[in-house]
Amino acid sequence: MTTPIDAVRLPDPYPYYATLVAERPLAFDERLGAWVASDAASVRAVLSSGALRVRPPAEPVPAGITGTPAGEVFGDLVRMTDGELQHRLKSVVVDALGRVDAVHAADLAVERTREVLAAGGRPPFEELMFGVPARVVAGLCGLDRGADAEAARLIGDFVQCIPASAGPPEQKSAALAAGRLQELLGPGIDRGDDGTGLLAELVRSARRASWPSTAPLLANAIGFLSQTYDATAGLIGNTLVALARGTRWPQQPAAAEALVREVVRHDAPVQNTRRFAAESFHHADAEIAPGAQVLVVLAAANRDPAVNPDPGALRPDRAAPAVFTFGAAAHRCPGETLAVAVTTAVVGELLAAGFDPAELPAEVAYRPLANARIPVL
Repeated sequence: MTTPIDAVRLPDPYPYYATLVAERPLAFDERLGAWVASDAASVRAVLSSGALRVRPPAEPVPAGITGTPAGEVFGDLVRMTDGELQHRLKSVVVDALGRVDAVHAADLAVERTREVLAAGGRPPFEELMFGVPARVVAGLCGLDRGADAEAARLIGDFVQCIPASAGPPEQKSAALAAGRLQELLGPGIDRGDDGTGLLAELVRSARRASWPSTAPLLANAIGFLSQTYDATAGLIGNTLVALARGTRWPQQPAAAEALVREVVRHDAPVQNTRRFAAESFHHADAEIAPGAQVLVVLAAANRDPAVNPDPGALRPDRAAPAVFTFGAAAHRCPGETLAVAVTTAVVGELLAAGFDPAELPAEVAYRPLANARIPVL
């Protein structure tokens, strides 16, 4: 029987999600040993509650990486922490990302895409989906060519420590990668607010907020790369799948971006996230006790007809759609604009180079991941 984790890699998980929304919007799943929130109201309530945390209160950093460079980074990531310090640091991160020039990021994505396609032959989708976005963010952080490619490879190793399923081999690789990423990005943080680029903006934002230390800034610079990695890969891949299934790519840049934003909702690259109850949480008829886990099915809430009429239709012209893919409240991901700009540039350049999405297989397989929906192209 399908679980919400299995659904992530199904060819079409959305009928299953629709059943959850209609029949079990917030219910305990015995197979997962966790509560599952799926409709828009429950997802909003869970993501907004101070009783629910992003990490188990007794294990803020996974035991297998505690005391390693990966643990140092993990423990300072705003996406993995809660409380007043997290709110302050999150405001620094949001301010810095808000000052990134999306046009410049798109230009970098076009350049890197052209480099990848220059060899000819079948497009190397793995590099286009994972490598190019990570190299763009590395470039925004001031890493030049060569170093940007190294950072892209390293972040692929680092993100292996984030899933709960990570074992000693993945944790060891993540620790080594985190140490090297600290070496690559540390000088940019140490230089302070001189110059341009994302790291300089991060330092300037920290100074405006009177943020006292630099180690969390370095950790969240690595976090820019890690949050780009799977999420943007899935967005690029799912946009190409939508085109393969008959959606037309608009010629106008603004319309193309609107299409990508609708793919964010319609076929979310991040399908679910988790919360852990530090205190009792009540919503509707559910009472969630301290210590319990909640699987938050963002992709199901995106398709809730109560907030998005005709939710199964891919309609870039939707007026004010409710989109949960990037989360909500204190932990809403601030990278949506950057992810959409990079995806639009990569897909647009791939099509301009002559790629026909009809060449993709009719049945697409998906990576065996617990929360990211990334097609194997």
